[in-house]
Amino acid sequence: MIQFSATSLICLHFLLFSWGDTVLGNARPCSATVSVVKEMPKDAGLKNKSANIVNNKEKCYVPCDVQAKILREEKHYMCRNLQNSLVEYARSTKKLVRSMMDNQQSSLDYLSNQVGELMNRVLLLNSEVLRKQVDIFPHRAVQSHGLDCSDIKDTIGSVTKTPSGLYIIHPEGSSYPFEVLCDMDFRGGGWTVIQKRTEGVIEFQRMWSEYMDGFGDLSGEFWLGLRKMFHIINQKTTSFMLHVDLESEDDTYAYASYDSFWLEDEVCSFKIRLGRYSGNAGDAFRGYRKEDNQDAMPFSTLDVDNDGCNPVCSLYDNPVKSCSIFNNKTGWWFSRCGLANLNGVHQFTGKVLATGIHWDTWTLNNEPVKIKSVSMKIRRTYPYFK
Repeated sequence: MIQFSATSLICLHFLLFSWGDTVLGNARPCSATVSVVKEMPKDAGLKNKSANIVNNKEKCYVPCDVQAKILREEKHYMCRNLQNSLVEYARSTKKLVRSMMDNQQSSLDYLSNQVGELMNRVLLLNSEVLRKQVDIFPHRAVQSHGLDCSDIKDTIGSVTKTPSGLYIIHPEGSSYPFEVLCDMDFRGGGWTVIQKRTEGVIEFQRMWSEYMDGFGDLSGEFWLGLRKMFHIINQKTTSFMLHVDLESEDDTYAYASYDSFWLEDEVCSFKIRLGRYSGNAGDAFRGYRKEDNQDAMPFSTLDVDNDGCNPVCSLYDNPVKSCSIFNNKTGWWFSRCGLANLNGVHQFTGKVLATGIHWDTWTLNNEPVKIKSVSMKIRRTYPYFK
């Protein structure tokens, strides 16, 4: 066994004590604030060393886990404030956008109403233009070709051949000139066409004012107008005849001609006056019975009833209050409805021809022939003497 001397033990004890002071002097407290511990002189006593250790522990203000908790709470507080601010901003923005959209929608609704009113006015103006087949400026100076188609044929036709087509006429008694369709080929020419039906493109379900002024397209289907007819056939020292051309569904033809034709004035609702009949379609204007006679009857429409059904008529064992309504709201010289209506509804339904145009004295196998097209035209019966 090794033997230590007293001097060796004293040196070992001194070294261990010095190493312990060094270790204790380099120790750091657990704190956010780190304090530097100064080394004490080696010759300081144990009491001073113990006092330094106590002072260093008192300077550790906040433990690490408490400080971390405080930081987390501050972070959560800031996040909540930011979230609340974003929510409030989103609400105010949404309210502002909704208000702007409401204002824009109100503006759009207003503009839409204005556009709708303008479109309605345009449609009304178009209907007025189509309704009145006269010069848009009837009082301006227009060079007419003659008093009527017969007059044109007698004057221009004496120099050169006059073709069929549209001409401007200015009859006596008329305050303005207007355009008409002249047939210069049929039976010597000079015919003024007053009505024409072909394909059923133009509706004849019209009111009194439209039948007065005329409607349709002179190059296609049309009704010339009661006023214009009156001005043409009531010129001085003239008389006119009427010719009715009929075409059936199976392309057969018939006609009815009257050697005189004129109308009474507007006060008398343009009563029709007819002369002697000739032709192969039968005299449907006068019919077979006295009550069927449409000669001397005033014109009737849906809104002006002059048909003689007062209070009602009996037609096919059915009571009829208005012949215009019974004939699909068209206008004609009705006499308790009668056997003729060349203004009846005309339309094609698929391959089957459905028509309200009728001239019931034109029959086949004792049944009225279905009429596909018709025209009415007038011509002077003797020359105009100047």
